[in-house]
Amino acid sequence: MNRRNFLTLTGTFTGGALLLPDFLHAFGSQQNLIIGDQCIVFVQLNGGNDGLNTFVPFEDPLYYNLRPQIALSNETVVSKNKGMAFHPALKGFAEMQQNGDLSVIQNVGYPEPNRSHFRSQEIWQTASDSNKYSNEGWLGRYLDFQCKDHQPTAGINIDTIDNLALKGLEPNSITVKNPNVFKTKNQKEDTITLSDNPQLDFVRKIANSVTEGSDEIQKALAKSNTEISYPKTGLATNLAWIARLIKGNLNSKVYYTSLNGFDTHDNQLAIQNNKLTELNDALFSFYTDLKKASLLQNVTIVVFSEFGRRVKDNGKGTDHGTAAPMFVIGGNNRGKIIGNNPNLSDLDQGDLKYETDFRSVYASLLKNKLDFDPTKIGIQNKALQGLF
Repeated sequence: MNRRNFLTLTGTFTGGALLLPDFLHAFGSQQNLIIGDQCIVFVQLNGGNDGLNTFVPFEDPLYYNLRPQIALSNETVVSKNKGMAFHPALKGFAEMQQNGDLSVIQNVGYPEPNRSHFRSQEIWQTASDSNKYSNEGWLGRYLDFQCKDHQPTAGINIDTIDNLALKGLEPNSITVKNPNVFKTKNQKEDTITLSDNPQLDFVRKIANSVTEGSDEIQKALAKSNTEISYPKTGLATNLAWIARLIKGNLNSKVYYTSLNGFDTHDNQLAIQNNKLTELNDALFSFYTDLKKASLLQNVTIVVFSEFGRRVKDNGKGTDHGTAAPMFVIGGNNRGKIIGNNPNLSDLDQGDLKYETDFRSVYASLLKNKLDFDPTKIGIQNKALQGLF
């Protein structure tokens, strides 16, 4: 069994309590890996969130002409600014922006877009071209480069399944559903050689990393509390765990979680309102928690979806599209709206033309937040200007 195959196996067979070797790393004793105590939290919106009804071009008559059934009234959208406004469920987003803590990056996408959920998510998670494939995620490659030896909690995914974005050659990250019950019996044997077989010794290292990750998580949880009330939703629960780990000085560089349910081919107004309400309330609680702990400047929150929706509605919903806004919260971002308002009169076969390549956003995060050269992991796009 080679190392790559073993990592593939361990990422799938453990199922519940041991969804680990692909996702968790505590840098508590690795201060040389910490750069200004910065970390990035990713919230992935699965299903293709409709960007035009999230950050709304409410002054453009074409918006109403093309969406006669699902356009949001200019009387209901909130925080109007230069022809754009937030969905009425996103009052917390509006407040964060008014506080100077939220940037909106308009028309984010990539060349030759793919409208398949799975493939487009894969493109975002690997930062590859749409016609190229990679077995490693962009964050996994970053962690491989930064972690000169195996570091089990460099990246943490709070979820029930692994995320390709964090997959690297080394298991520098862990997936865990509930950090509070992620406990393993400490049977670590640093000084014992299992065998003369390096593959078997690597297996022992993986097993020990599970124990190490569990120990570090429990230490972080013991040093932190949830000081505000979070909503009783899945996303809010995940973000509350992430806040505890950050406040407990786990010192992971990357945290990841996701929210499903944005594939709104039908009944979009009701479905998206419910999903954006969950997103807004969870993120605003997380934001408030970090701000109260004086940690918001050290934590950059990135919200994105694999693609937007088509400009014209299909009656009661929208079909798969291309470009959409990204949102960046905290991390001393400049609180700006970056990019032009969506141009609804110049479409590509009914879809928005992208203006900003998502890899330029990644390059900015790596360069400005993690002090890392993105070209080292194959991202050649220039860092997006004006974000930080």
